[in-house]
Amino acid sequence: MSHQHFILHKPYGYLSQFIYELKRKKKLLGELHDFPEGTMAIGRLDEDSEGLLLLTTDGKVSEQIRSRKVDKEYYVQVDGIITQEAIEALKKGVEIGFNGTKYITKPCEARLIREIPGFGVRGKKIRDERHGPTSWASITVNEGKFRQVRKMTAAVGFPTLRLVRVRIGNVHLNNLQSGEVIEVGNFNGNDNINGNGNDKGNDNDNLKENNQITE
Repeated sequence: MSHQHFILHKPYGYLSQFIYELKRKKKLLGELHDFPEGTMAIGRLDEDSEGLLLLTTDGKVSEQIRSRKVDKEYYVQVDGIITQEAIEALKKGVEIGFNGTKYITKPCEARLIREIPGFGVRGKKIRDERHGPTSWASITVNEGKFRQVRKMTAAVGFPTLRLVRVRIGNVHLNNLQSGEVIEVGNFNGNDNINGNGNDKGNDNDNLKENNQITE
């Protein structure tokens, strides 16, 4: 059986799923593209988060990627001008709440973003500038606790206002516009998605030639 694989820039306000059985109406992935039957999201982004989401019709591929310690990079817009001290604290690990207990996040990569990323206006306005300045940071983690990145920035005193995932392993969001979908030949959980960002194998090279994966 031939499977299909997709890269999506999930917009704000959409669930990372195709079916929602509760009465309240929600925006679902099937509204963004005519995906084939059996397509599933690999992992998830919260309804109020945006950015890179991988989808496939192959359950084995999904399991391969989800079972690995893959780096996931997020650009976060935070309330206030985030300090280098806060960045260093994020790198070392901070205490957050998880499942009713305290949890110390693992060391991660974090840095200030000096220039405002060109993501365009979000579907829902962040807030009025009269409420104070905002700033951007990059945070890369390879664990995935519930709303972890948001909890991390709040723990250092800079609550997240906007969160956009820009990378999963070697797969980058690049210039994919909000709501845009592209189909790719494969992800190959052992070659194209890995935790250290290194390239492996010819499949990855083929995808990069099509501007679908960059280093």
